[in-house]
Amino acid sequence: MKPTIVLVGRPNVGKSTLFNRLTRSRDALVHDLPGLTRDRHYGHGRLDKPCLIIDTGGFEPVVDSGILAEMARQTLQAVDEADAIVFLVDGRTGVTPQDKMIADRLRRSGRPIFLAVNKTEGMPAEVVAAEFFELSLGRPIAISGAHGEGVRELMAQVLADFPDELPDEEVSENHPRIAIIGRPNVGKSTLVNALVGEERVIAFDQPGTTRDSIEVDFERHGRHYTLIDTAGVRRKGRIDNDALGAIEKYSVIKTLQAIEGANVCVLVLDAHQEISDQDAHLAGFILEAGRALVVAINKWDGLDGYARDRLKLELGRRLVFLSFARFHYISALHGQGLGGVLKSVNEAYAAAMAKLPTPKLTSILQSAVERHAPHKSGLFRPKPKYAHQGGSNPPIIVVHGNHLEGISKDYQRYLENTFREAFDLQGTPLRVEFKANENPYEAKKPKAMTQREANKARRERRHRRKTFGS
Repeated sequence: MKPTIVLVGRPNVGKSTLFNRLTRSRDALVHDLPGLTRDRHYGHGRLDKPCLIIDTGGFEPVVDSGILAEMARQTLQAVDEADAIVFLVDGRTGVTPQDKMIADRLRRSGRPIFLAVNKTEGMPAEVVAAEFFELSLGRPIAISGAHGEGVRELMAQVLADFPDELPDEEVSENHPRIAIIGRPNVGKSTLVNALVGEERVIAFDQPGTTRDSIEVDFERHGRHYTLIDTAGVRRKGRIDNDALGAIEKYSVIKTLQAIEGANVCVLVLDAHQEISDQDAHLAGFILEAGRALVVAINKWDGLDGYARDRLKLELGRRLVFLSFARFHYISALHGQGLGGVLKSVNEAYAAAMAKLPTPKLTSILQSAVERHAPHKSGLFRPKPKYAHQGGSNPPIIVVHGNHLEGISKDYQRYLENTFREAFDLQGTPLRVEFKANENPYEAKKPKAMTQREANKARRERRHRRKTFGS
């Protein structure tokens, strides 16, 4: 198993910047605003030796309530998982009382601790690191996470006692990646924790708690899954233009990227709120991205019978274009209805990745045309002839024939529904594309004459004029 290296420090010392450099990614959001990172963020280290890197939120060990206490709890859970700890401090600020408290808390963990003095670019390394000997954590190492100075030396020391080669871990890449999507404060993080079975991400009664897209691997009944907890997406007009607004815009971008990188999206709605235009826009984006979809209506246990019936009618009216998806009425807080959600995720993933044989596709197409032929368009009637699969996630069916540019949208939906019913493709969008057979004479151009042939043609024209007159 890969050694786990945890980055710990007070807010705004550069943990996420170092995480991105060690993983050679941009997975962690980076901004000058303190306290941006809140949940544990895992990544594979791209170093000389294999390792797992965990980015943590700013550590406030003396706070016992509120969001900062939840961040501290997440950090302590990461420390419990660690094989080694990199304690980051700010070389430009110097030693602070908070650094001393964190050092005392980390010493009690019993894990190897490596002290990294960050933000030392352009400064004498020995001089700036000298002040931090008072933390009694060994020789401080001056680094710059932003510029990469000293990072290789630091990680060489951290990984010195771990083996160079590790046995390959057999983890199948063909497993569902599930993005949890929704507006702020609908219960996405609570749902992630309920599915995983532990307090893996911070679930707090405050909109905007989650700011980054956090990937969580877990197993259920012997099957591997990756959950992606995303930030809540508000409509554009509700996002401010200040620093927090800029962070929220980055969070929205990360959410949209999570949708693109997922196989299945779980759209979480709040049963206590009306179905808004923003919910419909999110569903539309998932549909446009071609991702399989499961809809989870959360906080269902708090509604009476009349409110439930009214909400179901509203769902049918506002989200009628999601007729292919399964709807589940759940309570993430109390763990009600979660088994059905995961079952529908498996069903939607199987449908999205289904292999559709060409002979059966063609047979279904021909039967559909016999039952209901496309309407005539102009001088010709479209003639679909055969079909084959053109891609997965979502399934794409390519139909070949003559004059297919005249196929109407209604007839395209008719074919989509026919294929979906025939292959039982529940939970995934299906795309039918048309490719008209090329007319071999349509683009054929007359062959250009050689100079000799052009002279001969002129002589023949002159001869005809002399013989028959002009």
